[in-house]
Amino acid sequence: MCGIGGELRFDGAAADGDAVRRMLPCLESRGPDGAGFWQRGPVALGHRRLRIIDLTETGAQPMTDEQLGLTMVFNGCIYNYQQLREELRGYGYTFFSTSDTEVILKAYHRWGADCVTHLQGMFAFAIVEHGSGTVMLARDRLGIKPLYLAETPGRLRFASTLPALLAAGDVDTGLDKVALQHYMTFHSVVPAPRTIVSGVRKLPPATVRIVRADGTSTDRVYWEASFTRGDGPSGRQEWAAALQEKLRIAVERRMVADVPVGVLLSGGIDSSFIVALLAEHGQRGLTTFSIGFEAAGGESGDEFAYSDIIAKQFDTRHHQIRIGADRFLPAVERTVAAMSEPMVSHDCIAFNLLSEDVSQHVKVVQSGQGADEILAGYSWYPPLAQVSRDQAVDAYAREFFDRPHAELARQLSPEWLIDSDVSRAFVASSFDRSGATEAVDAALRLDSQVMLVDDPVKRVDNMTMAWGLEARVPFLDHELVELAAACPPDLKLAQGGKGVLKDAARGVVPDEVIDRTKGYFPVPGIRHLEGPMLEKVRDALHAPAARARGLFRAEYVDALLADPNTPRTTLGANQLWQLALLEMWLQDKGI
Repeated sequence: MCGIGGELRFDGAAADGDAVRRMLPCLESRGPDGAGFWQRGPVALGHRRLRIIDLTETGAQPMTDEQLGLTMVFNGCIYNYQQLREELRGYGYTFFSTSDTEVILKAYHRWGADCVTHLQGMFAFAIVEHGSGTVMLARDRLGIKPLYLAETPGRLRFASTLPALLAAGDVDTGLDKVALQHYMTFHSVVPAPRTIVSGVRKLPPATVRIVRADGTSTDRVYWEASFTRGDGPSGRQEWAAALQEKLRIAVERRMVADVPVGVLLSGGIDSSFIVALLAEHGQRGLTTFSIGFEAAGGESGDEFAYSDIIAKQFDTRHHQIRIGADRFLPAVERTVAAMSEPMVSHDCIAFNLLSEDVSQHVKVVQSGQGADEILAGYSWYPPLAQVSRDQAVDAYAREFFDRPHAELARQLSPEWLIDSDVSRAFVASSFDRSGATEAVDAALRLDSQVMLVDDPVKRVDNMTMAWGLEARVPFLDHELVELAAACPPDLKLAQGGKGVLKDAARGVVPDEVIDRTKGYFPVPGIRHLEGPMLEKVRDALHAPAARARGLFRAEYVDALLADPNTPRTTLGANQLWQLALLEMWLQDKGI
C-alpha cells in the first residue's frame, strides 16, 4: 500500500520532475516508510512507500528492471504474487526481490496488458516501457485503489489522490456542474470518470489505459461480473456453502503480509464472519478493533455489545476505542483534509479516528466493507424485488436518490443548475445494458460498480491511508463478487437482507450476531448537529469563500441552519451536513 504519482509529456519536452516531487508530501501518509523518484525524458514517477511485503530496499519504488526495459510505480497488494512468481520462473524469469511489485513487472513483460487478468488483489499502477515510451495505467476490478488523472494539452499527470494533483499545479479547479448534480442527487456519489473538480478525472475500475508516446490512448474494461443465472449452485444451502467457501478463500488470501494483520470488528455479521473464518483457519491471538462514540439526539454511539461477543468467543486481542467530544471535534477537520473527494458519510470520521488508533498496533487490517453492496443488505433493494425492468429506474430513483431533481431548483443557485436530470440518465443508461436479469440485479450491478467504489470503498481507503494503515476487503475478492452476482436475488433479499450470507454464517458466527437488527457505523455527532459542531457547519456555509461561490440558495441554507436536524435526504442523511461537507472540503483544498 503506497502513494503514487507521475507525469507523461507528449510535446517533446522533458517531464516536470519538480511537479511530481510536489505531489509526494501529499502522499506521505499513504507511504510513511520511504520515498522514491525516477525520471527518464518525458516520463517522471514518484512514490511513497508503506512496507508490507519485502521490507528491504529491494522492494523500493519506483522499481526498474533494466533487463526488461520497464519501470513502474504501484499502490496495492497482489495476494497471489507468490504463485505468480513461481509460474513466471517457469518461463525463465529471475527475481531480485521478494516483492509483489516485481511480479507485476514480469507479468507485464510476459502477458502485456492482459497481466491484470492474472492478478488477484487491489491495485493501481503505472508501467513505463523504456523503448517505446508506452505507459500502461491500470486499476483493480472493484476500484479499491484510486487513480486520479489531470490532462492538459501535451501532458498527463496521475496520482493516488486528488490533492496531490492540485499540489503539482496547473489544474483547472473550476467546479464540474454535472458532478455537482450527482453529489446532490446520487447519494453524494460522483461516478467515474468525473470528479467535482473540472480538471481532475479518475480512471474507472477494471480499466486499463494504454498511453502511447504521442499522447493517444486506448481504454479497455477487462472485467465485469455477470448478474445472470448460469450453472451455479442449485439450492439455498448449496449457495450458502459456496459463498462460505469463497469467503474463506478470500479471507485467507488477505493474510499475505510480512507484518501482522488485524481486523476491524464492528459487531455486524460481515466483520464477525471474517474473524470467525480466520479463527477457523488457525489464527490465534488475532488483534481486533471496535470504535464507539458518545450518544447524541437519543441515538446510541456504539455497538460494543456485539463486538464483545465475537471477541470473547474467538479469543481475540480486542481493543475498544471510545471517542469522547474532546477527540471528535478536532477529528472533523482532519477527516475532511484526508478526503480525495467530498464524502458526506459520517462514517468517514469514525474510520479516521479508528485508523489513528489501529495504526499504533498493526499496519494491515481486514474489513467487512462491500457485503451490503454485493449481497443486497440495504433498504432500497427489497422495494425493487417486484418491479418490472421497465419500471426499475423510477423505483431505484425513488428509493436511493437524495432528492427529486425538481427540488434542486429550490436548493442550488440558478447559475449552478443543469436542466436535465443527469443522475437519472446515468442510472437509466446502466439499467438498459444487458447482463442483469432482474431489477434487483440491475441495482446491485450499478451499486457495485459505482456507489461501492465512490463511497464505502473510497471512504475506507482515504481514512486508513491517512494513517499509513492498509485495509483489505475480502468481500470484494473478485471471485466472491462473481458468485454473489450470479446468486438469485430472492436468496440475497431473504431474512431482511443478505439472507444467503446469514445462511453461510450459521454455525460459525453466534446466532445473536447473525439475527440482530442491521446496524451501521454510528456517529451521532454528525447525524444530530448541535453545539460546537453546528457552529463549525455554520461557519463553513457563511465563510467568504462560500458566499463568493454561491452554490446554494441563501434561503435554503438559512432554513437548514434554523432547523438543522429535521430536513433529511431520502435515506435519512442530514441535508445540512451534505451542504456543509462540500463547502468544508472546497475550502480546505483552497478551491
